[in-house]
Amino acid sequence: MEDRQEPESVESDSMARLSDLPVSGRFRDINDRLAPVDSIIAELRYMAYLVGKFWGSKEATMILLCLSGLVLGSWDIGIGELSSGGDYNRWGLIGGEDSGILHMEDMALILTLLSVICWIAFIFLLWTSYPIMRENMTYMVIGMIFVQMGYIRAHSEYPDFPTGAGLSGWVWIIVVNLVMLFLSVFVVRRAVVETRDIHVQQRHFHPDPRVIERAWKDHSLVAWSLAIGVWAVFINLSFWSSTHAVAPSPGDLQFSNLLVILHVLTGLLSSGLLLTIIWFPDFMLGSTGVRIQSTRAREVAGETIQQRNSEQGRCPVCNHQTSAIMESTGGISIPCSKEGCVGKGAAGSKCELCETKIPSRIVCVNCGSSTPVGSHFGRVEAW
Repeated sequence: MEDRQEPESVESDSMARLSDLPVSGRFRDINDRLAPVDSIIAELRYMAYLVGKFWGSKEATMILLCLSGLVLGSWDIGIGELSSGGDYNRWGLIGGEDSGILHMEDMALILTLLSVICWIAFIFLLWTSYPIMRENMTYMVIGMIFVQMGYIRAHSEYPDFPTGAGLSGWVWIIVVNLVMLFLSVFVVRRAVVETRDIHVQQRHFHPDPRVIERAWKDHSLVAWSLAIGVWAVFINLSFWSSTHAVAPSPGDLQFSNLLVILHVLTGLLSSGLLLTIIWFPDFMLGSTGVRIQSTRAREVAGETIQQRNSEQGRCPVCNHQTSAIMESTGGISIPCSKEGCVGKGAAGSKCELCETKIPSRIVCVNCGSSTPVGSHFGRVEAW
């Protein structure tokens, strides 16, 4: 692949596209099956480039609010509220004079309230800054709350969780993670991916298949989807470490500052990933005014989705129909040239059945001319 311009060398008033980034091929050189890893690394580099170029004071403020909320909520130096274990006979936010929150150290109560204010401000900024992702942000926050409650419930029965925890202890963690993964993967990811598909098919359709192929690459969501998985891991680490640090009763509690540090670091990383997960679809699709919804949700809402029909290729010389077909997604499939094989594939790729290389040129059965596949759709230049 020929070298292309790196994002850092692009003029400040322009934005590099994902298709402008070169793919290193480092893993592909080891084994062809590892080629997707090179693409993922290039996409991660591109997302880092976008964050560095387009994040500003608003995003910095949200990260600072997350850090402040984490530190204020776990700070115990000079107070001793957490390290002492508190009074486990008193608990709850409401309940009169016996409410646990009323029997905290004054400084601990102040820091707790400040931590809550920081988190409310963070959620509020997410809500107001990325309007097309509001519904999906709500789903992800609900998933986070479920995971936190799950670890609290598990540690209430097994203070040293996962040590000594049986199936009854793990079932809480499994259930809440299934809820979180359902909301974040099946609901949020599906809605974003299907909205992206509609956007590319309708707004980036072009008779030249190379233009469509580039549009699909520029709107890739592989690295973004990977970020959701990493976010789920850090959420579990952060909530486990925070709960585990204070779960044993005061007589058995050996307060660990290392667990608190782990909670703060993983919490900060998961908050940064959550911001990225919410920001990126809004950055990609926000200017189009589109709503982030799954195809099924659009059907339920009564929205009509205009699907493009597949198009049969025509010889650019005699206008006779050829065997090439442009699918509704913009991809072109060509029947395998091997005798007896009924497979197909994209030009230059391998047949899906026999792995024979698909030709990039088609010979017209009417006039006998051999022309590039791309010239069979619309008025485009030859490959």
